[in-house]
Amino acid sequence: MAKIKKSTKRKAVRAAKRHPKAVIAIVIILVVIIAVGALLYLKVDSVHTSVDNLIAKYTTSSTSAVSGNNAASGKGDAVTETKTDTSDNNGGNSGGTDLTNENGGASETGENGGSGDTGNTPTVTTYGDNDLSFHFLELGNNYTGDSTYIKAGDIDILIDAGSRQDSADAIAAYVDQYCTDGKLEYVIATHAHQDHIAGFVSTKKRPGIFERYKCGIIIDFAQTKATSAVYNNYVAARDKEVSEDGATHYTALDCCNQTDGAQKVYSLGEGMSMTILYQDYYATQSNDENDHSVCVLFTHGSKNYLLTGDLEEKGEASLVKHNPDLPEVELFKAGHHGSYTASTTTLLSVIKPKIVCVCCCAGAVEYTQTAANTFPSQAFVDRVAPYTDAVYVTTVGTVEYNEEKKKYEDTGFASMNGVITVLSHAGEVTVTCSNNNAKLKDTDWFKANRTCPTAWSG
Repeated sequence: MAKIKKSTKRKAVRAAKRHPKAVIAIVIILVVIIAVGALLYLKVDSVHTSVDNLIAKYTTSSTSAVSGNNAASGKGDAVTETKTDTSDNNGGNSGGTDLTNENGGASETGENGGSGDTGNTPTVTTYGDNDLSFHFLELGNNYTGDSTYIKAGDIDILIDAGSRQDSADAIAAYVDQYCTDGKLEYVIATHAHQDHIAGFVSTKKRPGIFERYKCGIIIDFAQTKATSAVYNNYVAARDKEVSEDGATHYTALDCCNQTDGAQKVYSLGEGMSMTILYQDYYATQSNDENDHSVCVLFTHGSKNYLLTGDLEEKGEASLVKHNPDLPEVELFKAGHHGSYTASTTTLLSVIKPKIVCVCCCAGAVEYTQTAANTFPSQAFVDRVAPYTDAVYVTTVGTVEYNEEKKKYEDTGFASMNGVITVLSHAGEVTVTCSNNNAKLKDTDWFKANRTCPTAWSG
């Protein structure tokens, strides 16, 4: 700061002496200015503090409100939307944890079925935007066998590929209408019999299912006593799909134990799951190859669908024992093609099916000369009748008696219902068949070959 000259100071002193009142006024004015400035400073600081407090309070209130709203609506960056699929019987899934796989979202299940622990969050039954459909295929010949194609949103699933190697043509011709990318995300082979696995294997004339499609996960039987060429060829084709084409192979026991990356419950998308159900003959050999069958429960929203391969009486009893939350089902694929040895009351009384689909060539004598025991058998009809009359059959055979051989022989086949499609859409379940929608009890074959049970005669 520049120094004030002494002459200037003297002039100021003389001026003050001549005008003392002016000096006093100036001092008063300066004091007032300083005081007002101090008051204004304190006021502004107070305002800033109040504004800061209001902002903080508003922010906290807004965050709480948004969090509360998001908890209800499932929106917001910091809130995870939870949609737990529950069925009328707590989902019917035994065991399992919060699982996620590459083909869908998380499937959250708790011990012994039911939904996972979501605290106070209410569970929501949802069907999502995708349909779940089951297609029970005709196999292009007069032999009884199984092949079921399942479409879950964009996911393609094939369970079994019977009845003979030439059935691969009929299976592929149908599947190709829906599977447009050439990949089956899941393939399940229920057990080691020809009428369930022959079509997986290629011949010199035609490629098998494993050659025609890229397969994601292959799940098959954990036990077998099979030594046939059909079984050995299946294993070779399966292992080639794993080693050369990148498929992953698990047994049903791997899935139930959730070992080596296998899962018990596979999510198929929002509201849809596929559960491998445990039964004793995954871990223990049976005298009946059929009892080694892989059992699968599909769930879509609150609807359930059960396929048990050729599981027989002991296997069905084991299935019920180990799955106490086994739900009532919309659909049951008749055990062992409608044999008198399967679809027992032990199982039916628990699942109480609304729709039953039978994959067989009705009346064919491939396995028996006893007319009542040909598929679908009289005993099967009598046991299922109290639960539903909505029974459908893929194919019907023609037979003739050979006088020289003294036995009946299969001579041909035709569609009964044809390909049977069961569609689950937004909580509604419908049946559509490629040939006709007649129930078994209303067909000419039934009227000529079976006795109508009391439950169906009304």
